[in-house]
Amino acid sequence: MDAVLRNFKLIPCPAGDRCTKPICPLEHAQIQDSAATTQANGASQDEDGPRKRRKVSSEPDSVPTHAMPSQSEPSSAGRTVSPPPLKRKVPTQAAPVTKSARPPTVSVASPAPTTKPNESSTSPGATPQHTTPQKAAPRKPETLNPRHLKTTAPATHDFRYKALKLLHDQFRRLNDEVKKDASEDEQQLVLSPQELIWLALDEEQKMATEKASIYQNIIKNRIMIYKRMTPGQWRDERAAGLKKKAAPITPPSKTPRRSVLGPPRTIQTGLTPQEEVNFLEHLSTPIDKLAQWGYIPVPPSEAEIAKAREGEEASLGYEVCDRCNTRFQVFPGRREEDGALASGGKCLHHPGRPYYPERSLVDLDRPARRYRCCQQVVGESAGCVAGNTHVFKTSSPARLASVLPFEETPPNPSAPTDRAVCFDCEMGYTVRGLELIRLTATSWPDGKTLLDVLVRPVGEILDLNSRYSGVWPEDIVNAVPWSAEDTNTTIPLDNDGNTNKATDPNAPRRLKIVPSPAAARAALFSLISPDTPLIGHGLENDLNAVRIIHPTLIDTILLYPHRNGMPMRHGLRMLMETRLNKIIQAETDASGKITGHDSAEDARAAGELVRLKVEEKWGSMRGLGWKLVDGKFIAPENEEQGKGKLSEAFLEGGHALAQAHA
Repeated sequence: MDAVLRNFKLIPCPAGDRCTKPICPLEHAQIQDSAATTQANGASQDEDGPRKRRKVSSEPDSVPTHAMPSQSEPSSAGRTVSPPPLKRKVPTQAAPVTKSARPPTVSVASPAPTTKPNESSTSPGATPQHTTPQKAAPRKPETLNPRHLKTTAPATHDFRYKALKLLHDQFRRLNDEVKKDASEDEQQLVLSPQELIWLALDEEQKMATEKASIYQNIIKNRIMIYKRMTPGQWRDERAAGLKKKAAPITPPSKTPRRSVLGPPRTIQTGLTPQEEVNFLEHLSTPIDKLAQWGYIPVPPSEAEIAKAREGEEASLGYEVCDRCNTRFQVFPGRREEDGALASGGKCLHHPGRPYYPERSLVDLDRPARRYRCCQQVVGESAGCVAGNTHVFKTSSPARLASVLPFEETPPNPSAPTDRAVCFDCEMGYTVRGLELIRLTATSWPDGKTLLDVLVRPVGEILDLNSRYSGVWPEDIVNAVPWSAEDTNTTIPLDNDGNTNKATDPNAPRRLKIVPSPAAARAALFSLISPDTPLIGHGLENDLNAVRIIHPTLIDTILLYPHRNGMPMRHGLRMLMETRLNKIIQAETDASGKITGHDSAEDARAAGELVRLKVEEKWGSMRGLGWKLVDGKFIAPENEEQGKGKLSEAFLEGGHALAQAHA
């Protein structure tokens, strides 16, 4: 019963201040009934007895002893006389707190004043409830004096001070010029006097620490650059700096990149397909002039092949990993004790190639190289991907021929003469090195598929290199056998020829597979003859993978040379994007899954670049007096002079285009 009565103290009294009950079981805001307050006042009271009402501020401080029973007096249950009713009033001022009593606490049932989160209290001394975001610590002001370096100073303090002052003067000049006619949006590009000092100090300190050995030369060059800089260039540099600061380095997007120069370019050569094929004689390069760049014009001799095999046996299968440079051992036919194909465990590496990020207009220091796969600086980590095994490749003609001999393209009277052939290969790693695993050939200039097969390699597969080859283990498993009757026809993507990835993207791809690289080469030989122009990008890799020596080659690497010359070369993806505004070799599909390259797409891309070169060169030749008569290209009357002018104009045009797209 007592527990039930105590619970009533949580219920506010309906009468409120008008309550006349001397001992009200309900809760009143002005009455403190907690045991803690009672003990703080030093009073012990029987829980069964009545609880003493607390004095309110409206009552006098001193109360006569006869008006209330003594605290030491025992309570009587038979008492019939009650104290006179008291009027409970809300105090207008808080009662004074004595040392012997704790201040009254507000009951949970009493309503609390409600305020909006963003509304500050109007009472004096009130603290706003809303929180303000924490700001970064302000940068300490500095004077125009060279900072102290932890390492040895690259020059005397007097030289550093003079150089710093000259650098700051140029910053101030350019900043004042921009400030004169700065629009409202460009006001953020204008620096304050203190910010100009910070900028000068940062630049001088960077050169003094990172380029200490050439500090004096580099800071003089930097001052001259800013001295010649226009306000517009300064404005662009400031805008680029703010953009770079707001957007830190992030990994490259997995979504396909957009064209950088607008809609795809339409190629109009002004020639018929047969005339375009006839024009290729002006673009081809004989293979005997390309031996220094990895092409193999003459097959290795039997003695060279035998010597290469002896070297392999003597090495006991030890190779150097092509991805992480680790020395490991391969076991063709598998190791007897455990069936392993290679030693060394997993291969930690970076699958993306290193590159140099773009630098600003005046930043003479080339930024650190980064990996395209993870954007890490080269040398800071061993790798971001762990392969199941180490892999290797070889470029020695003799070692390549020891796996599959080289063959020259045989005569083929049945090969059509009204077309060229674009072809591309995909390679994977085996215990024999980098081997052919897919071969695609398309006709030129129409781009129809002539051959597209998977290839079963000679050695056991270590890694299909799917990220780049686009060939996955399930493709090998789902592949159906290829037969000789499929030659010169478009090979379907499924076993029945009813389902095509172009019409059903979700359908599993099922390419046909040939039993060996030699069978794939024989299928390609049935499509070409020695006079058939063979088109591709980096043809030496594809020719060596198939072990073909072909005399008539058109390599887009040679048609679009790098400004620094060979062996530097442009990638196929970059050429397609900058020349034709097309994106190829997308790393992922719409769902974000890594897809790898497509050899059919690469073969057609190389063909499009060749058609673009036909358009450009034929335009130059017509300007020099060349004519087209009955499908044949006739040189000007002074043939030697016309050829000389053509060669000179073509080289100058190619050099200018290389500089424009570098």
